Amino acid sequence: MTEERALPAVWRPRTTRAVAYITAGVVVVGLVALAVVVAPQFKMFDRVLIVVFGLVVAWVLHMLARCRVAADDSGLTVVNAFRTRRLAWPEVLGVSMTEGDPWPTLDLADGTSIGAMGINGAEKALAARQLTELKALLRTRSETPDPA
Repeated sequence: MTEERALPAVWRPRTTRAVAYITAGVVVVGLVALAVVVAPQFKMFDRVLIVVFGLVVAWVLHMLARCRVAADDSGLTVVNAFRTRRLAWPEVLGVSMTEGDPWPTLDLADGTSIGAMGINGAEKALAARQLTELKALLRTRSETPDPA
């Protein structure tokens, strides 16, 4: 039997964050170096655009790396790449993730569902543990009846 995780709790991927931030650093450093050593026919404006492009790529990678699911006494905060949703416990009916899914899906009381990108299916063991912890919290905090 899994014990309920103490609140507040935060679930986030490990590998995705490391890969995103390392890649962002390599891209920015590489494009800054390219802007410095690029052929003389490139003007300053072109060089600045090269660096700006690297910074935009780094920003997108940061947005992907910041994904998480956080639980506190009042509910869940789901931070996906470009959207953050705050959900009260009664709004979340359940969570599911089948083999091969990139992240779990939260089923909501209004009939919709949202992905929780903070639990990454590629990290199988970590994702399974995080999903189990989230399900245990939902069983104790949600107002929906337990199907078991």
